[in-house]
Amino acid sequence: MLRIRKFLLMCSPVVLLVFIIALALGYADVWKIAAVMFSVLFSLGLGASEKFKGYQYTAWIVTAVVAGMIYPDAFLHWGEVDLRNKWLILIVVQAVMFGMGIQMSLRDFSNLASTGKGVLVGLLSQFSIMPLVGFMLTRMFDFDPEIAAGIILMGACSSGLASNVMVYLARANLVLSVTVTAMATMLAPLMTPFWMKTLAGALIEIEFFGMMINIIKIVLVPIGAALLHDYLKMAGKKVKSSIYMVAGAFAVYLLALPLGLWQAFVDMTTAETLQSIEILSFFMGAVVFGVVYHLCTHQIKRLDRLMPYVSMFGIVYFTTVTTAAGRDNLLQVGTLLFVASVIHNGLGYFFGYWLSRLLGLDVPSARAMALEVGLQNGGMASGLAGSMGKLATVGLAPAVFSPWMNISGSILANYWRKKSLKRDAELDEKLNSQNN
Repeated sequence: MLRIRKFLLMCSPVVLLVFIIALALGYADVWKIAAVMFSVLFSLGLGASEKFKGYQYTAWIVTAVVAGMIYPDAFLHWGEVDLRNKWLILIVVQAVMFGMGIQMSLRDFSNLASTGKGVLVGLLSQFSIMPLVGFMLTRMFDFDPEIAAGIILMGACSSGLASNVMVYLARANLVLSVTVTAMATMLAPLMTPFWMKTLAGALIEIEFFGMMINIIKIVLVPIGAALLHDYLKMAGKKVKSSIYMVAGAFAVYLLALPLGLWQAFVDMTTAETLQSIEILSFFMGAVVFGVVYHLCTHQIKRLDRLMPYVSMFGIVYFTTVTTAAGRDNLLQVGTLLFVASVIHNGLGYFFGYWLSRLLGLDVPSARAMALEVGLQNGGMASGLAGSMGKLATVGLAPAVFSPWMNISGSILANYWRKKSLKRDAELDEKLNSQNN
């Protein structure tokens, strides 16, 4: 496999040369194919480079943007299937969040007592700095209202698990990072709609309760299923048997919904009650899925390790479809959106770090908070844009911001990692000299 990747990486400059020549000569059909081929070959081949393989996922995101921009019609419909369908988007984003949730553990929530001050600083920074910076950017740049709302949405979302990966690479305070991510995810159903209603309510119509329900579906339900799987790993036989029985009863209920039970609820209850039943049904589905997935891991031992790739595929899917749907808008404001993403991301790192230091956190914790604040959950933002039916406008900011966050986060994490390794080496040398 390594040889194949090296071969593909060596082929990519040749294809790039074909792209440049065809573009210069005006052979549109040729340069379009060459551009996509180069992106795919480079993304596949990047895994052969020990130094740059950490950027392979980012390369796939860029490939998604290139494909969506050049061949937009190919990523809007597949036959009769509308790739922007709300239910399809919901299923994909739930798969993304479940794959992320597999990397979480119930133990992540047990660290709150030991990291209380850092968690408080992280949550205050996450849900104040980034929404306000996003709002400031919409005042600086002349974006259409729905595109501006997408920037605010990006800032109002919680941090994602990408921040935990970057904190790990940076050798910063991983326990604090994981705890902040877990708590921010739980608070998102309240804080994200609050900031959207407050800052973006004049730009687009925001239903506070409706957005809260969507975030519960998109984030809490799949992560709840993943945490149930984590709990079942350690649960005793009696507890497992009880949960399996409950899951069986829930499965019967869920199967009855399309067979007439849901229509009965529609006829018998109010709209508010129906929403409560819907959310309850989603959580029942989470229990059923969590149990089924747990049983599947007994047969497929590597399933947990494969799930992050499902998340990556889902985010690439969002990026491609969003880019295709919003291609015309991106051609007009893509450069400004990229500039906004760099400013938004950079200010997140800056304020996250220095506010943490100002409030007394040590350097490793401040670095963790910089990455927590600067890196938002792009998958959640894309899912919410899809649930609104506004992928082509509100969804543009996540599509542009996410690739840059991956690039800048990797660069910053590797820079801090090198500084930590250098500091550790100097301390070791100092101790050795003192002992001698």
